[in-house]
Amino acid sequence: MIGVGIIGLGLAVKPHALALRDLEAAGRVRVVGGSAPSEARRAAFAAAWGWPAFDGVAALLAAPGLDLVLILTPPRTHLPLAEQALAAGKHILVEKPVEWDAARAAALVQAARQSGRRAGVVFQHRFRPAAMRLKQVISEGGLGEILSASASIRWWRDEAYFAAPGRGMQARDGGGVLLTQAIHSIDLLLHLAGPVVGVRGIARTSPLRAIDTEDIAAAALRFANGAIGAVDATTVARPGFPERIEIAGTRGSAALVAERLDLHREGEAPEILDRGSAGGGGADPMAFDHGPHRAMISEMLDAIAQRRDPANGIATGLPVQRLIEAWIASSASGQEEAP
Repeated sequence: MIGVGIIGLGLAVKPHALALRDLEAAGRVRVVGGSAPSEARRAAFAAAWGWPAFDGVAALLAAPGLDLVLILTPPRTHLPLAEQALAAGKHILVEKPVEWDAARAAALVQAARQSGRRAGVVFQHRFRPAAMRLKQVISEGGLGEILSASASIRWWRDEAYFAAPGRGMQARDGGGVLLTQAIHSIDLLLHLAGPVVGVRGIARTSPLRAIDTEDIAAAALRFANGAIGAVDATTVARPGFPERIEIAGTRGSAALVAERLDLHREGEAPEILDRGSAGGGGADPMAFDHGPHRAMISEMLDAIAQRRDPANGIATGLPVQRLIEAWIASSASGQEEAP
C-alpha cells in the first residue's frame, strides 16, 4: 500500500481528496496527511477528510510510510517543494502548470530525472473516458490524417474566485486564463492532435476584474503534422459553458464536448459516448466528477509499483506551457511565434 501526502490544502484539494478516499477504501493507498501554512486550512482539511494535518512540509515529509506527495500549491512554489520532496526520496504528482514559467518547469523536470523518483503532472482531462476513446481512435488511424484541430473554452469566474489573494496576478500564477484554466483543454488538444510548431495569438485583460493577466485570448495554430486550428479561451463568458474540442481528418471527424464524444468515421455508424457535462466551467471551478482524478492517481500508483514513468509524466507538461508562452509572446510581437 502506497503512502500519500498532500502539500497545499486550498481550492484544488477537493477532487484529489475524493479520489484518494476512493483509493483508500479500495486498499490501494494510505493517506498520511496534508500540509499547509494556514491553520484554518489545516483544520478544515482534518475536519472534512479525517486525515492528519501537518503544520510544515518538513514534518509531512518525515512522516513514516510516505511514498508519494501531491503538490497542489500555487505554481511558483512547485520547484522548491518538488526539490524538497525529491531530496527526501518521495515520488511527486504536481498540479498544473508544472511551474510558473517554462524555464522553471524545465528545471523541475530535470530535478525529477536526476532524482530517479517518479514524477507526474495533473492533467486529468486526459483520463476522461471520452478523451481516452478519442485518443485510441486517432492513434489507430481512425480519423486518417488530421487536417484541422481546434478548441473553445468559454468559461466564467466570478468576483469570489478572484477575491483570493494573488489569484489572477502574474506574480503568483504566472498567467491568466491560458495557464490557469484553459491549460487543461489546450493540453488535451495537443495530447490528441500532436505538437504545435507555430502560433499567432492575441490576448488581453477585460475590465471585469482587477488582475494583470489575460482573461480573453485567441490564437491560430500550425501543427507539426500539417494540420491547422484555432483556440479561443476566456473566463468572461457568463455563466460558463462546456469546453469543446473538434478534430477533422481525412477519414472522419470528432467533437469532444466536456465528457461527450461524437465520432463520425467514413463508412461507419456514428459513435456517441456521453458522460455528460463535466462542469467546472462556471462560478464553482470544482463542480466536476472526480473520476478522472482517481484514474490519474491510480495510473501514478501503477507507475510507482512497476518502476516506470507514468503516462502523465512530468515532462509531458512542458509542450503546453511552451505553447502558452509563445502565444503570449505573439500577442506582444504581432508575429507568429514558435513554442
